Amino acid sequence: MMNSNASHANHHSFILTGIPGMPDKNPWMAFPLGFLYTLTLLGNGTILAVIKVDQSLHEPMYYFLSILALTDVSLSMSTLPSMLSIFWFNAPEIPFDACITQMFFIHGFGVVESGVLVSMAFDRFVAIQDPLRYASILTHGVIGKIGVAVLTQAVCVVFPVPFLIKRLPFCRSNVLSHSYCLHQDAMRLACASTRINSLYGLIIVIFTLGLDALVILFSYVLILKIVLGIASRVERLKALNTCLSHICAVLLFYVPLIGVTMIHRFGKHLSPVVHTLMANIYLLLPPVLNPIVYSVKTKQIRRRIIHVFQRRKNRA
Repeated sequence: MMNSNASHANHHSFILTGIPGMPDKNPWMAFPLGFLYTLTLLGNGTILAVIKVDQSLHEPMYYFLSILALTDVSLSMSTLPSMLSIFWFNAPEIPFDACITQMFFIHGFGVVESGVLVSMAFDRFVAIQDPLRYASILTHGVIGKIGVAVLTQAVCVVFPVPFLIKRLPFCRSNVLSHSYCLHQDAMRLACASTRINSLYGLIIVIFTLGLDALVILFSYVLILKIVLGIASRVERLKALNTCLSHICAVLLFYVPLIGVTMIHRFGKHLSPVVHTLMANIYLLLPPVLNPIVYSVKTKQIRRRIIHVFQRRKNRA
C-alpha cells in the first residue's frame, strides 16, 4: 500500500520526448514544426473563409468540408502546446492533469475526424445516387444533427480514458516516448495491470475507427456500383471525380493510423525514432495536406482562391 501511495505522489508530471536519443537536435525541429502549424492554420482557415464568403459553396459537401477543416485545426491545436514547449522552449515536463486533458482532446478529435469522413462518404453516396433530391435530403438541419451525433459519439467514447489512466499507479519512469500525451504511451508506464485499458483501447479502435473504415468502404462499393450503371463515360468520370478529394482525405487519415498501429503492435524492435516519426505523421500530416488536396482537386474552391489572389494583385 505504501508503494502505491508513494508512486502516486511521485508522479505529478510526465516528461515528453522530442527526438528520441537526440535531445540536442530538438531546436532543429522548431522551425519545420512551426511551418507545418502555420500551413495548417492558413490552409484550413482559407477553406473556411472561402466557403463562408462564396454563396455558391453553401452546399452539403462544403458544409462537411468546413467541419473537417475545423476538426483538423482543433486536432493540431491539441498537440501545439506540448510541441512548442519541447522544441521551442526546451521544457519537456507536462503536469499529470494537463497530460490527461491533452490526451482526451487528441483522441477525441481523432474519433471526430473519422466520423466526419464517414459523413462525407454518405454525402457523396447521396449526391451520386439521388442528385435531384440531394439538397432536400441533406438539409441544414440534417447536417447539424449529423455533426452533433459525431461530436457526441467522440465525447462518449473517449470520456472514460482519463479515468482509466488516473486509476493506475505510476512507479516506473515518467518519460513518455512522444512529444504529446497518448493513452497507449502513458499506459505502458504503469506498474499495475493495464488489461482494462488495453481492452478498452482495442474496443475503441475496432468499433469506432475500424467500423468507420468499413462503412466508408461499403459506401464506395455502392457508389462504384451506381457509377458503373451510368451509360455516359463522361458522366461516369464526372461522378467519380467528385469523390477524389474525399478518397485522398480518407487515405491521409487511415494509412498513417494503420502504420502507427502496426508499428506499435509489431515494431518493438524498431528504433524509437521510427515510432516518433510515424506518430507525428499521423497527427500532423492530414491537417496540412487536406486543405491542399481539396484546393487542388475541387474546381469551385480552386477557382475562388485564384479569384481572391488575382483581385488582390490587381489592387496592388
